[in-house]
Amino acid sequence: MVINCNSIEEVRENIDRIDRQIVSLLSERGGFVKQAARFKKTADDVKAPARVEQVISKVVNLSKELGTSPKVAEAVYRAME
Repeated sequence: MVINCNSIEEVRENIDRIDRQIVSLLSERGGFVKQAARFKKTADDVKAPARVEQVISKVVNLSKELGTSPKVAEAVYRAME
């Protein structure tokens, strides 16, 4: 959903609101990643490179579907490894 803003201040307020949501969601995701590690038996299972590639492929495709940059999505998810 795109909100039509009437000023640069309103644009910035919306960007700030979205940034807060993004960071909050990254934090929430990180918590689940930590929980997943509890269910894995070895350090190699925790790293799970095949799973990382599967997730990156999923978010790259999702970014294309939603009209955002696949390169940015991939970079963000690779940075979270």
